[in-house]
Amino acid sequence: MITSLTQLDLSKTYSYADYLTWQFGERIELLKGFIRQMAAPTPKHQRAAVKMVTAFENFLMNKPCQVFTAPFDVRLYNRRKSLLADKEVITVVQPDICVICDESKIDERGCNGSPELIVEILSPSTKKADLIDKYELYAEAGVTEYWIVYIQEEVVHQYVLQDEKYQSYGVYTSPDEISPFLFPELSIPVDRIFGG
Repeated sequence: MITSLTQLDLSKTYSYADYLTWQFGERIELLKGFIRQMAAPTPKHQRAAVKMVTAFENFLMNKPCQVFTAPFDVRLYNRRKSLLADKEVITVVQPDICVICDESKIDERGCNGSPELIVEILSPSTKKADLIDKYELYAEAGVTEYWIVYIQEEVVHQYVLQDEKYQSYGVYTSPDEISPFLFPELSIPVDRIFGG
């Protein structure tokens, strides 16, 4: 039984079936089978996450889409593949925020497939993963919209999937308001995300 991250070989690749057997407290993700440790979020990170989740939750009330926040497992794979067995899934992420509109993807273990929208809030320890690794994984999996929140700079970069690649849809800072491509009637003031 694996009860400590130190029992695992971090140079080896693992599957979601392996992940389900681990019994330790550290938060991790699997990126194409490789383990990535997750650091505890800062208060500023958490405040921004709560404000964004609240805006999404209020907007989505009585609508078919749902918002989830980390820790929440999202099993990702190439959008051209149908549902995979646990041993075939090699990417399991815990986005800061995700919006899922296809209820059939939600099960007792999280999300099985691509959310429609993912938000990642950058911290120094996650910058490379969020800007490069996850950016590529999310596009490959067919996540329609990806927001990267630069917490120190107080900037939100919005990407929308077009022709299987992310295109920049806008860069927002105070006093701008950002609207999801998927829900243009929702408008979130950037200063509310980063304020107080």
